[in-house]
Amino acid sequence: MQRICVYCGSNHGADNVYTELARNLGRLLAQSGLGLVYGGGSVGLMGVVADAVLA
Repeated sequence: MQRICVYCGSNHGADNVYTELARNLGRLLAQSGLGLVYGGGSVGLMGVVADAVLA
């Protein structure tokens, strides 16, 4: 497996824990050498995951 597809909301959710978990997921994907397939959004939880993978 080389890439993971992730679907997330376009907002950050009611609790900051969702944002932190999304950031951790992105970091884990990057550390594991896995690419991210997503809709290209840069807002909300999807943007947080993408930013963490691309950082």
